[in-house]
Amino acid sequence: MPPRKAFAHSGYDLVARSDWQDLEEHLQATAELAEARGSRFGLGKTAGLAARWHDLGKYDPAFDRILCGEAVRVDHSTAGGRLVLDRATPLTRYAAEVLAYAILGHHAGLPDRRGSEASLQNRIDSSVDKLPADIAAAPVDLMPALKELSARSFRDRRDPRSLSPADLKQRTQQEAFDLSVAGRMVFSCLVDADFRDTEAFYDRLEARLRDRDWPVLQSILPQLTQAFDAKIAGFSATGDLNRLRAGILAHVRAKAEMAPGLFTLTVPTGGGKTLASMGFALDHAAKYGHRRIIYAIPYTSVIDQTAEIFRNLFGDVVLEHHSSIDEEKPGAEQRDKLRLAMEDWAAPIVVTTNVQLFESLFAARPSRCRKLHNIAGSIIVLDEAQCLPRKLLLPVLRMLDALAVQYGCSIVLCTATQPAFDSRQLQTGGLPLAGRELAPDPEELARQLRRVTILRAGEMDDAALVEALGGAPQGMVIVNSRAHALDLFEAARAAGLDGVIHLTTRQYPAHRRRVIAEIRQRLDAGLPCRLIATSLIEAGIDLDFPIGWRAEAGLDSCVQAAGRVNREGKRPVMTSTLTIFSAPGRPMPNEIRVLAQAMTGTAARFAGDLLAPEAIRDWFEHVYWRAGVT
Repeated sequence: MPPRKAFAHSGYDLVARSDWQDLEEHLQATAELAEARGSRFGLGKTAGLAARWHDLGKYDPAFDRILCGEAVRVDHSTAGGRLVLDRATPLTRYAAEVLAYAILGHHAGLPDRRGSEASLQNRIDSSVDKLPADIAAAPVDLMPALKELSARSFRDRRDPRSLSPADLKQRTQQEAFDLSVAGRMVFSCLVDADFRDTEAFYDRLEARLRDRDWPVLQSILPQLTQAFDAKIAGFSATGDLNRLRAGILAHVRAKAEMAPGLFTLTVPTGGGKTLASMGFALDHAAKYGHRRIIYAIPYTSVIDQTAEIFRNLFGDVVLEHHSSIDEEKPGAEQRDKLRLAMEDWAAPIVVTTNVQLFESLFAARPSRCRKLHNIAGSIIVLDEAQCLPRKLLLPVLRMLDALAVQYGCSIVLCTATQPAFDSRQLQTGGLPLAGRELAPDPEELARQLRRVTILRAGEMDDAALVEALGGAPQGMVIVNSRAHALDLFEAARAAGLDGVIHLTTRQYPAHRRRVIAEIRQRLDAGLPCRLIATSLIEAGIDLDFPIGWRAEAGLDSCVQAAGRVNREGKRPVMTSTLTIFSAPGRPMPNEIRVLAQAMTGTAARFAGDLLAPEAIRDWFEHVYWRAGVT
């Protein structure tokens, strides 16, 4: 009697099984999809092999009972990983382990090596071989995977015997990290291919159409560039500030000829960083063939504004993806397309948050990791790069380096206050940023774009802040906690101040958008506008107050807050002030307290000129380097 045919997924015909998906067909189709994804960055054979063996456990006769509706449990993910490990030689062992992690994790997520019931080692040790003899005896050639993984992991070809112990340790750590990233990329190719083939099967079965079609970036670059140039041509060419912004943009775009890799873009607030970075990205992609542009922003409070700028420029080729996305905005059909695109970031332009980007890059869950293979070959603009999480700084920088060196990404660290990420400043794990600045003479730009004076006031309690706001029909106060912001807001209202507005992360995103729109309207109309907010207002939100107050914090936050004062340069610098104060009875979180103390030291060393580029550099070096992030 011939062996019973194995199936991957069931259909409606439970008798003849005429509409079921054959397991061999699923494995082959998934392998082809995974290989196509991985081949873009040199891991095609490895991804294809992982996909070819990912569902071997479905050959277990017990799995057929699941397809027939029985409530039995079958671990179908471990069999393929065990087979690969069993076939490994000492030479190919680490390649087999990378494959095994991907195979075992393609449903439940990447497992830990050991330490729990769900760990790789425990699952392999406790698994029972129920594969048919011909499947269990099938040949497994791990050499192609070994070659690909080695190329993605061993970038330093020097003889280990020539290295100092410290250099050898650093290289070993780098190789281990690079191998982990390669494993994640293989995992991404596998899970996305598995999702897509399974989805295609059920779509055919249920006569369902999904709109996953997005234009390829390279095919629409001429139209995008034309739209961008038309937008720039419409700006006024009069006034010193507009001429300066135009000069910055032209200089940055001319740098698009530089070889792909890591870049910095250091332009003070109001200098046109957002459009300059996009202009660079368009030209750089045209020169080097990048597959998409990813614009990552630290706060959801800013992302609406940036996404709207790009949508107005480029239309519906922009995907906005973050935790607060308002799915009510587009129609049902477009909403479904956007939801699907959030799964794999197939859109040519993606506007997202740092959280979405880095959680995906370091995630274990299949749903998070699906998009990783589409991050490869991208231009990634990290807006407000100084907001990268300090506690996670070294792995984040190492990931950025791996994406640039191994996966064809160009990465722009875009900020008004360039942090000390350079390998010349950061003791361990810094990036090779020498000679990679896109802006023309950042120190001269800082001088030309200085539009505010920072003062230090010592202690100011809520009564003093309310009194100060009372003398400023338009002004802002930024504090370090939502509780303080609410108390101060209620005190200002109780004092009878007109135009008092409260803005914190306690509010829903839609509410924050309305509040920000009201602030802009009141500022433009010359109406009273007294804003009390937390730090969410600092990064990237285009507001222009005559005066402001900022509770003590890190210098990066204070400089960003200063960017909301006299943003358009229409007022005298000396009267456009941001006053730094300490809030008695409002203890700072420990992390902010350390940063504020570093700012106090910098102020003493630079005679209070906290906007000087040398002062900003000094502060970052103390925070990241001398204070130590290792």
